[in-house]
Amino acid sequence: MTSDQTLLFALFALIFALLLWGRIRYDLVAFGALMIAVLLGVVKVDDAFSGFGHPATIIVALVLIVSAGLVRSGAVYLITRTMIDSTRSLGAHITIMGGIGGVLSAFMNNVAALALLMPVDIQTARKAGRAPGLSLMPLSFATILGGMATLIGTPPNIIIASIREDSLGAPFAMFDFAPVGAVTALAGLVFVALIGWRLIPAQNEATAGSMAESYADYLAELIVPTNSKLIGQRLGELYETAEKNDVAILGLIRDGKRRYGSASNAVLKGDDILVLEAAPAALDEFRTALSLKFTTKENADKLEADGDGLTVIEVVVPEGARIAGKTAQALGLLWRHQTVLLGMSRKGRAIRTQMRKTVVEPGDILLLLAPSARAMDVADWLGCLPLADRGLSVTADSKMWLAIGAFGGAVAAASFGLIYLPVALGIVVTIYALARIVPLSELYDHVEWPVVVLLGSMIPLGAALEDSGGTELIANALTGLTSDLPAWAILTVLMVVTMTLSDVLNNTATTIVAAPVGIEMARTLDVSPDPFLMAVAVAASSAFLTPIGHKNNTLILGPGGYKFGDYWRMGLPLELLIVAVSIPAILTFWPL
Repeated sequence: MTSDQTLLFALFALIFALLLWGRIRYDLVAFGALMIAVLLGVVKVDDAFSGFGHPATIIVALVLIVSAGLVRSGAVYLITRTMIDSTRSLGAHITIMGGIGGVLSAFMNNVAALALLMPVDIQTARKAGRAPGLSLMPLSFATILGGMATLIGTPPNIIIASIREDSLGAPFAMFDFAPVGAVTALAGLVFVALIGWRLIPAQNEATAGSMAESYADYLAELIVPTNSKLIGQRLGELYETAEKNDVAILGLIRDGKRRYGSASNAVLKGDDILVLEAAPAALDEFRTALSLKFTTKENADKLEADGDGLTVIEVVVPEGARIAGKTAQALGLLWRHQTVLLGMSRKGRAIRTQMRKTVVEPGDILLLLAPSARAMDVADWLGCLPLADRGLSVTADSKMWLAIGAFGGAVAAASFGLIYLPVALGIVVTIYALARIVPLSELYDHVEWPVVVLLGSMIPLGAALEDSGGTELIANALTGLTSDLPAWAILTVLMVVTMTLSDVLNNTATTIVAAPVGIEMARTLDVSPDPFLMAVAVAASSAFLTPIGHKNNTLILGPGGYKFGDYWRMGLPLELLIVAVSIPAILTFWPL
């Protein structure tokens, strides 16, 4: 073993130990290790930051922005609002949510897919009166499984495609992972839907109540546009859609007059104002489902004239605030600051006047629609205190088909080899930015920078290990241990080792180490490296035993009320199933 190999193995051992320890964030661990490697001379100075311009790093960043655009445009709500029903049994709910999560995570980053569906799942659990922990783990596992099917579904697939390009001259294409990944994902989803969720420990029903309390409801108003398809329908016909979106319709305002008891039979007209009670996210989804408006056409033009996109913020009104004792209309909130009062929460007391004419009192919580770049300035001008950011956003439903078309066209062009995938995704991001589907002020907020730093740091370290012959040493050791075994057994050993690492380490770091090892094993055996890369791809994404192996498992830890040891109950049989299904699939579709 050379001195460079010794130093790199020691450095990787340190990285893994620190990641397992968990006291230092993974991006700082990786970047610090890269700096040490440069100082020791095992990574060249010229190559120190090459990982930050690597296609894998760029794709991961772009996919997260594209995922945000699909959410902001209402493209994903189009799917979820038609398929989620809290009256279904738990098994049926898990089957449907898992299917939606699996499909979405194949075409958007699986972390983003879970982040989108998790609030939907929690709200459904709240309405059904059950603990969210009964369905959150199946949802997390489903989104992890779905990401195996395409190139962009999960970072390990992106990394493996890039490593194949560097080593063999050509990357895997968009759907090269589908034959193995889709079969494995389908088997996993069936297990999760039929058996897996039954293995989750019993959850405390109090969790559902505590989760519900974290969502504040607002009294709000939405306007029926003059060209709406709802005109001519009775208000009562909207109750089913409202209930499905967790919105309560309280009444109707027409010509400045509020209607209550008789409102359900009222025939809707243009510019009617619906009086609602809902949480902010539910309010926006209901608005999108029925194509309602936050304000009149004239006022909407004033809002959008700002040009930097709109955002929703929550503020509390303290004593002495400028708006305390005044109405939004009297204060000139719209014409002074292009801001609309969307909703108001006043605990324990009813609000019986039109929103813009309601006198604001200290202690009220206001829901404001404001220009993204000046939202905090508006809060300061009002003398209000912003609440903690809950990631609220305004769905740009008028641009939904533009968002879907741009993304679908990019995926198709990349799949047929017409455009290099990073370039195709870059074009989509450009379109989303120019069309203000994702406001410029928020564009970089959607990139998970710690992951970018992790990738940018680990890629040069992985390349240095390969250049020094370190991966060849590991491959030779594994090949020596399995020399008398058949090909399927060798692939199984590689998968088990990779899975074990992925369960306790970040899956991107595991992939960067395991993929070159797989290529070297194939070279030693004088067979095609593709089945070994596919084995690493599936195994690196199969992190189901712990909450630290995959970000999705970490995301559900708190909301689901899980303990560290809860994951293996469903995760262990799932990982065994994945090995049993994927090995034959790999040997069938990617023969040695």
